[in-house]
Amino acid sequence: MFVARPTVVLDTGPLIALLDRDETHHDWAVARFDTLNPPLLTCEAVLSEASFLLHRADLDPGLPIELVVRGMLEVASPVASRDDAVAVRSLMRRYRNVPMSFADACLVHLVERTKNGSILTLDSDFRVYRQTNRRIVPLLMP
Repeated sequence: MFVARPTVVLDTGPLIALLDRDETHHDWAVARFDTLNPPLLTCEAVLSEASFLLHRADLDPGLPIELVVRGMLEVASPVASRDDAVAVRSLMRRYRNVPMSFADACLVHLVERTKNGSILTLDSDFRVYRQTNRRIVPLLMP
């Protein structure tokens, strides 16, 4: 029987931790990335957040896109259709008290659309978020 390879959906925190040696979770991120089979799945919102944060830390904001060029990351579009946009909007509304960012909503929606998916994150808010039918979002965290 064929079992689909797990798909790891990447959040901003571990990406920054990987690329910035001064980040608290840098060693954890390096070790985790060494154990994962590329490409990791992410979205443009995460790349945008990461580029902004790297620039603010006086690091190269082009590093996240370099990982796409190298084949370590694959970019998916979680709002490719009207139905996707409705799903992302629904998540943001449901968790507005947290609040849920656009990027977080996109990642939860990617996991919902991805067989055998989990989110690599440093963000404890993902412990609160649920997929459709109140399913827990599988997480990879320190």
